[in-house]
Amino acid sequence: MAELLCGDDPEPSDRFPAGPLYVPVRPGPFGCATRLFRTPLGDRTAVGFTSVRQLAATLGSGQPWIRLDEAALRAVTEPLGAATVTVDPQLTAPAPTREERPAPVPTPRGSGREPEDDEDPWPNGGGHCRASLSFRLG
Repeated sequence: MAELLCGDDPEPSDRFPAGPLYVPVRPGPFGCATRLFRTPLGDRTAVGFTSVRQLAATLGSGQPWIRLDEAALRAVTEPLGAATVTVDPQLTAPAPTREERPAPVPTPRGSGREPEDDEDPWPNGGGHCRASLSFRLG
């Protein structure tokens, strides 16, 4: 991080060069391509990390990376629609997990009981429709 010349803290919106960054990449047809991410508001952003440890903690130890300074990262990603560079992002969503849920068992409306495992829940084919029609008609 750049050293401040005066004793005042910069405003959060002030930009100054972050120095060489570890930039996550993915394999591409002509070598590697920088990975672009989305901000919480949905804007595209390039991401760089100040250490391999922070990159691995956020994206996993198997994530390939290259070294670029912030100006080079901006030059590469701005034509792709990433107007910002996020350095050392702290907040990331956990990887989605797939939960196996049992399929819901349909029950005839108005019966007040659960069907048995081997019982056909619609023995006459569509009891729920007849029940709702009789309610509306009569």
